[in-house]
Amino acid sequence: MIHYMTSVGIGQPWVGNELRIVQKAGVPFVLHAMRAPDEVHFSSDWASRINAQTRVLYPLPPIGFLVSLLAAPFLFRGRFFAALGNALFGKRESLRQRVAALWHFLVACHWARGMRHEPVSHIHSQWIHSNGTIAMCGAWLLGRSCSFTGHAADIFRNRVALEDKIRRADFIICISTFHRDYFKKLGARDEQLVIAYCGIDTTLFTPPAYEPRRDGPVHILSSGRLVEKKGFEYLIDACKALADRGLDLKCTIAGSGPLDQALRARIEAHGLTDRVTVTGEPINQEDIPAFMHSGDLYALPCVWASDDDVDGLPQMLMEAMACEVPAISTRLVGIPDLVIHEKTGLLVEPRTVDELADAIERLANDGELAKRLAAAGRDFVREKFDLDVSLNPLIQKYREKLAAAGAATPG
Repeated sequence: MIHYMTSVGIGQPWVGNELRIVQKAGVPFVLHAMRAPDEVHFSSDWASRINAQTRVLYPLPPIGFLVSLLAAPFLFRGRFFAALGNALFGKRESLRQRVAALWHFLVACHWARGMRHEPVSHIHSQWIHSNGTIAMCGAWLLGRSCSFTGHAADIFRNRVALEDKIRRADFIICISTFHRDYFKKLGARDEQLVIAYCGIDTTLFTPPAYEPRRDGPVHILSSGRLVEKKGFEYLIDACKALADRGLDLKCTIAGSGPLDQALRARIEAHGLTDRVTVTGEPINQEDIPAFMHSGDLYALPCVWASDDDVDGLPQMLMEAMACEVPAISTRLVGIPDLVIHEKTGLLVEPRTVDELADAIERLANDGELAKRLAAAGRDFVREKFDLDVSLNPLIQKYREKLAAAGAATPG
């Protein structure tokens, strides 16, 4: 059995998307989460079942947690003291991170105590910050192998004990060539590193009946959580620049988040309230194709945020391209693996309003270019980023682990 450790289960859409393919491949798994999700961006019965079956750690039961801490040295013996020594003296990024890692070691003692009589072939952490510490320590205590997928905030903004996690990982799933090179610089061995793109189910995303835009405004789409790393402020500024140039446009930014009011204020300050809309609501996964079909182009001008948060390889870009909508984004982290400039879309430098405005204007005024990039983008996503293809390396690793543990899986 493969045991997944996550922070909020399928509250992170990628977890649900990946597990759907893992289940389809016949790989048995149990999903664990530190906390229950505040919201689930799926409306299917499958997602409801998975969410209901997720094992949630917090809140910890006070008496059970205390019993786990007292029993752990006797249950896990030498592995307990080795893992404790790592928590106390292993390399950590700061004192705060050491305290956090020590706490999560204690949580792992409780988690591992509850699983010691279960079939555990392998433990995988989706994201490698706090839940990754629990996964690493839990695997250590149980004497099982572990692995992880690193994304963005978990390896930059919220990084904790990353070099120790790299050393202990049996394998590391890299969601782009950037990630592979980054982990290698931190000491990962070539044989540990496996590229498996965070893909999408391309069968759910169909192209619209494409016709070059004629009369009316060009409709620019964007979406995501309303946070700094998405770069929405630069998209609003680019819309202002384009309006000043005389381009007839409207822009819809779909999503919710802490910058909602700040973005609305920016729109009002630019005099764009009749052109630019922030919906204030996230899009359910099943509603994304209809949203993508409503626009002429998709722009996601990601930036490296001031708090060190960044997008690794945004799924929304893949979904737009799979819907055959021409895409614009920035040269950042794993995005160039997906948006190849002038071939599958257009790339600009982060935080460059004029470059972004120029790229939007090119697609608005050149229907043939927009159509060519849209078709090439869809073909590329289907070839490289379809889940049935992109997750094959991960599925193969799981099958190897199950086989080594004496479990049989189909295929």
